[in-house]
Amino acid sequence: MKAMKLKGIRMMEMMEVPVPEIENEKDVLIRMKTLGVCGSDIHYYVSGKIGSQVVQYPFTVGHEGSGQVEAVGRGVTSVKPGDRIAIEPAMPCWDCDQCNAGRPHTCRNLKFLGCPGQAEGSLSEFIVMPETSCIKIPDKMSYDEAAISEPLAIGVYAVMQSIPMEGAKVGILGFGPIGMSVLLPALALGAKEVYVTDKIESRLQIALNSGATLTANPDREDVVKKIGAEVPELLDVVFECCGQQDAIDNAVDLLKPGGKLMVIGIPEFERWSFPVDKSRHKELCIQNVRRQNEALQPALDMMADGKVSVDAMATHRFEFANSKEAFDLVAGYKDGVMKAMIDFE
Repeated sequence: MKAMKLKGIRMMEMMEVPVPEIENEKDVLIRMKTLGVCGSDIHYYVSGKIGSQVVQYPFTVGHEGSGQVEAVGRGVTSVKPGDRIAIEPAMPCWDCDQCNAGRPHTCRNLKFLGCPGQAEGSLSEFIVMPETSCIKIPDKMSYDEAAISEPLAIGVYAVMQSIPMEGAKVGILGFGPIGMSVLLPALALGAKEVYVTDKIESRLQIALNSGATLTANPDREDVVKKIGAEVPELLDVVFECCGQQDAIDNAVDLLKPGGKLMVIGIPEFERWSFPVDKSRHKELCIQNVRRQNEALQPALDMMADGKVSVDAMATHRFEFANSKEAFDLVAGYKDGVMKAMIDFE
C-alpha cells in the first residue's frame, strides 16, 4: 500500500509499505476514506516534535480519519466488513489505574495514532485499529463529518468539563478547527453569548456565520476593551484554543471573578505564564484539556441529530498524492483555510 511519510522538517514522501495485518482477535483493518489535517500534525511537520514527542523519520502522521471496514479479527462483534466508521485515534490499555478511573485518555500505556513512539498515523491507504476505536456511522453521515468528529469531540469534551452552558457568557480565543469545535457544542448546549478572537479575518467571519455574538482581532484592536464594553461583568468561562501566551493574558483579563479558564491550545514553547495578582484576586480556576474522553460518540450524535453542523469547517480538499500541498497550506494559514481534508479515492 501507499503511505505518505515525513522524511524531515517540511519533507514528505509517498512510500510503498506492507499492508498492516490483523494480529489480534479484536483488530479491524480499515480502508481510509478521508483524513483531516490537524494542528498537531503540523507541529510534527514544521518542528519535528511536540514537547517530548519527537519524530523518528520516516514517520506517518494523521489521526482525524474515517474509513470503511475491510476485514475484522475473529473476536470483533461491533463492526463488519463494509461498515462505514469514524476512527477514535486513542488506543488505551483499559487496565491501568487511569483507565479504571474512567480516564482512558490519560492511560499510562496509551497509544495514539500518528504520535511518535506510539503508533504510525493514518495518512496511508490502510490502517489497523482495535475494535474499540471503530465507531459505526449512520448512512446519511458523510466521511467528512466522521473525520471531523475527532476534533469536534475535543470541543465537546472541553465544554462538558467547563461549566454548565445554559445562559453562560463564553470566550473562545483562537478560532481554528478547535475553536470552532468549542463554539458549536457551546451554542448547542445553551450558551447565551459567545465572544471569539482570532488574527485571521476570514475565520472571524466563519465564527459570526456560525453563531458567535461578537468577534475581535488582537492584531487590530484591544480585544479585552472591545469585549469588556459589551460584557462589563466579564465572562464566565474562556477557552484558550491557539497556544499563544497573549491569549492566556487576554483570558485572565476577560474572566470574571470565579471564572474558569480552559487551556486547550498546544504551544510551541515549554511554559505558560499566569499573572499571580490578577488570577489570585479573581480566584480563577485553570484547567488543562487533554484531547478528549468518551466524547466521540456524543460528537457524532450531535451531528446526526442536527444540533451542530461542521460543513463550514472543511474549507479545502486535496488528493492523497498531494498531501504535502495540504500541509503547506495549513502550516502557512493560507487562502482562508480552516480545515484541509485529504481524500484517498
